[in-house]
Amino acid sequence: MSEVLLEKPADGVAVVRLNRPEVRNALNLAVRELLAKHFTDLGNDEATRCIILTGGDKVFAAGADIRDMVERSAMEMMARRAENLWEPIASCPKPVIAAVNGYALGGGCELAMHADIIVAGEGASFGQPEVRVGIMPGAGGTQRLTRAVGKFRAMRMLLTGEPVTAREALAMGLVSDVVADGEVFETALRIAKTIVSMPPVAVRQIKEVVMAGQDASLEAAMMLERKAFQLLFATGDQKEGMRAFLEKRKPEFRGR
Repeated sequence: MSEVLLEKPADGVAVVRLNRPEVRNALNLAVRELLAKHFTDLGNDEATRCIILTGGDKVFAAGADIRDMVERSAMEMMARRAENLWEPIASCPKPVIAAVNGYALGGGCELAMHADIIVAGEGASFGQPEVRVGIMPGAGGTQRLTRAVGKFRAMRMLLTGEPVTAREALAMGLVSDVVADGEVFETALRIAKTIVSMPPVAVRQIKEVVMAGQDASLEAAMMLERKAFQLLFATGDQKEGMRAFLEKRKPEFRGR
């Protein structure tokens, strides 16, 4: 069976599921290549409107596969060009929801932070413990974590390697929701179905502007927002949505 599974539980919703329970979904090179392929394909698939990224009921991903790295040289690590495998997730045009149970550590935490929404179970934990094995995060852990929670909380996690609980992660802004462990996937699926019911062009523009604007100046980001807002008035979905609101009926969005 594949180490990364692809499921289609509902119209417009795809699930990418890590499937290495025997090693707590450790992210070896093969898994990263499969993730890159799935996200590339789903990003280009018009029928897919939202993606759920998840592990199992007990663990999301406990980090990189240390056995795969322990004897590697710096040149070997550089030659892997692992950043090319993370890029299809980082640049995916579709909304991505991470459904996290159990450990999301190291590369697992970095993987979750590639999502747009994170739903965590009460028993989940998040951390960047790389310093404890003599290295540091290498897939965005120092940058995405700092942008999500601020310098001082990020530095505490990065320099000590200590994880935080789901509730702590919620308080610091690292996750979107915390629910009972048994409700994580269903909560993520419910959110995904809600997103799928929204006008596709507006959803895509929202994600595009948020992602492009977060590292721009406020003035430039506001310009991006304004232009995208104006562009949406060229869509049939804008007319349908506003008319349906005024007529007190459910809109029928068609993605055009």
